[in-house]
Amino acid sequence: MININNLIIENVRVISPAENKDKITNIYIRSGKIAEPFKAEESDTVIDGKGLVAMPGLVDLHVHLRDPGQTDKEDIVSGTNAAAAGGVTSLLCMPNTDPTIDNAGVISYILDKAKNCKSRVYVAASITKGLKGKEATDLLSLRKAGAIGLSDDGRPVLDPKIMAEAMKNAPKLGMTVVAHCEDLSLAEGGKINEGKMSEKFGIKGIPNDAENNGTEREIILAEKTDSPVHICHVSTKESVELIRKAKKRGVKVTAETAPHYFTLTEDALESKNADYRMNPPLRTEEDRKAIIEGLLDGTIDCIATDHAPHTEKDKADFVKAPNGSIGMETSLAVTLTQLYHNGKFSLMDIAGLMSTAPANILKINAGTIKTGANADIALVDVNKVWTVDREKLHGKSKNTPFHGMEMKGKVVMTILEGKIVFDDTKSN
Repeated sequence: MININNLIIENVRVISPAENKDKITNIYIRSGKIAEPFKAEESDTVIDGKGLVAMPGLVDLHVHLRDPGQTDKEDIVSGTNAAAAGGVTSLLCMPNTDPTIDNAGVISYILDKAKNCKSRVYVAASITKGLKGKEATDLLSLRKAGAIGLSDDGRPVLDPKIMAEAMKNAPKLGMTVVAHCEDLSLAEGGKINEGKMSEKFGIKGIPNDAENNGTEREIILAEKTDSPVHICHVSTKESVELIRKAKKRGVKVTAETAPHYFTLTEDALESKNADYRMNPPLRTEEDRKAIIEGLLDGTIDCIATDHAPHTEKDKADFVKAPNGSIGMETSLAVTLTQLYHNGKFSLMDIAGLMSTAPANILKINAGTIKTGANADIALVDVNKVWTVDREKLHGKSKNTPFHGMEMKGKVVMTILEGKIVFDDTKSN
């Protein structure tokens, strides 16, 4: 982490959806904030931004840091290193740690360890004790301890009454309910998408309806309580349509998807590589296209990663391996490659989906490059061609589904509150 007093980025293309700004200009940073123009002094750092794009630092509202309890997979320091390498300056960590993030002590541990890290860490606490789905946590005490999100992610909240209460109370506390939507009666024991690959390998599949039923339940609860809910990792065409119709009815629902759902399909499983196994699973080409349409028309509000590190040993057996893949370091590159360079989305769209919209959903001070804002910036070479090499990634685990894939677009520098926390400008 490079500490500097004042920083000027010259001749950079600034993309900032909050101000509808797309302009080649200079960015001035003083005391960690975006500042009005000032004359550079000898002690100031000046960066040549010619040919680069400056976006607000990415906000990833779905990350598993595995800390406490599973630090062989990832920890807060290694996870935020990976975040910085992907331009992520704010992230929301999920509560399925060991112990669960269901009390003030664990929240305090995370926030203390996250101080001086390379990305800002926000905490999602669990809605039920121990993620068991049956006994509600004390939401007020969790909020006082510093949690801003609520989720049982990794599992759905089993009791709909508890989920409804969380939805009703979260807005009063300034918290966001982040819902893992899954019908366990349909999904239990499933490993991959229910379809041609599950039939080919003789493996129990997870049908679309496992997600669809869960999505429908949360929408119904949000509608009945007139409360907001955020739907995690949307992967099916039916869930997209459920959310689309709910929004038209005025339901306070937002949604995310992940890069692997608009890039890959179940066909990737042909290799029987467990890095392609996640939950929800990779679906069909029809589902993949529906996800892109949902992003295009605003049904899906943002792109997150569901960054889920696992060790090589964990992922060694295709059938027995746990679900999950890492994603923070590659998320913007994949999105630029698949959506921007394919001509479907503008850079403004992508900055909105990956920074401004998730910041607004979480109600945090991020997602903008306006004067007075935190100087959180991702400097991007949108035309840089590179190949993902799992061994060069910055987290502890290497379970990326994008290993060996050529990308067009890369984060070359990340700035967090005016400090350079990642610098790849010298690489070829």
